[in-house]
Amino acid sequence: MDYPIISADSHIVEPRGTYDRIDVKFRDRAPRIEYIPGKGDCYIVEGFKDPIVIISIAAAGKKPEEIVETGECMWDSLHRGGWDPAYRLADQERDGIAAEIIYPTMGMAVCNAADYDLKHAVFRAYNYWIAEYCAFSPVRMIGAGQTAMRTPDDGIKDLENMKKLGLRTAMLPAYPQMEDYDSKIYDEFWAASISLGIPISFHVLTGGRNNFVSERGPRINSLMGIIRTNQDLIAMLIYGGVFERHPKLRTVSVEGDAGWVPHYMYRMDHQFNRHRHRMAPDVILSKAPSDYFRENVYLTFQDDWIAFKNVNQLNWRRLMWANDFPHADSTWPWSQGMLKEHSQDLSEEQKYAILCGNVAELYGIDIPTLTNELRKKKAA
Repeated sequence: MDYPIISADSHIVEPRGTYDRIDVKFRDRAPRIEYIPGKGDCYIVEGFKDPIVIISIAAAGKKPEEIVETGECMWDSLHRGGWDPAYRLADQERDGIAAEIIYPTMGMAVCNAADYDLKHAVFRAYNYWIAEYCAFSPVRMIGAGQTAMRTPDDGIKDLENMKKLGLRTAMLPAYPQMEDYDSKIYDEFWAASISLGIPISFHVLTGGRNNFVSERGPRINSLMGIIRTNQDLIAMLIYGGVFERHPKLRTVSVEGDAGWVPHYMYRMDHQFNRHRHRMAPDVILSKAPSDYFRENVYLTFQDDWIAFKNVNQLNWRRLMWANDFPHADSTWPWSQGMLKEHSQDLSEEQKYAILCGNVAELYGIDIPTLTNELRKKKAA
């Protein structure tokens, strides 16, 4: 393609030393990597009953039969680009992409911690680390910061700090400490997001006990529920009037796919039209719920071919493709073959928007600068 392809959701894997800047009061409680016999190197996160086995956090490129939790997986076996920016650019080039929006890995788990003071300290330290990582090539590596959302004022201060650090989006835990996100106490926070130009990201697996909504049947059944938290968040923001009060607010549902959205928008409209008088008599919306969804919610997805097939039932100006490197769901290093197959029914305008234009517009990525960066790299 004659334009750079950008992944709207990729990840680092936090190495030892990520939280060296954490407040000394929390140093002994910070997430860490620990060797456990029989499992290998694991993430230890306060509040998690079991250690987090690292095989799935960097299984990009592995065959399905290789993604197992038996035996020991050691840190040195992971993709080095997950924590070493010098290797990251080569990983991008192998997959045929030009730049990435980069989210945390262990940081998703920390979102589920019960202690908001701990979360605040962890995320503040992380923001400095990810800013330094992305500074290696700021045109091609765009960092996502994190805030614990202890209070709206804390959240605003975190947004301001992210702006200073050059981070382009704020990843929030699914549940704030005070009330919920539809409360008007967050109105100043949403206004700050708009004025600072920092979109709000909600990533899957940050919803605490609701990460896996089903405990029925085999363990694999639990994976079917990981988008549920994001669906609930979107509906809450819409029905709660957040987008009504803040029409310029831009939010991102990260790694939650998009093929489900046409039916979900229909259900939202149906419920509101049919049941609002008895279930939401105080909710005043000037538009249909689906109109807010189409305008205020961006969605990232990997190999969701249903989304590609149904772009005309969505606002494709809000769809953003991602490769999810280096996680187990990643399409790396075969993204180009997948994209050629899945996007063949799109118009050239739609293809450009979903693979490049939408993410560039949302995060302020200058395409000519990115293209020149790639040309210089190739010439060298």
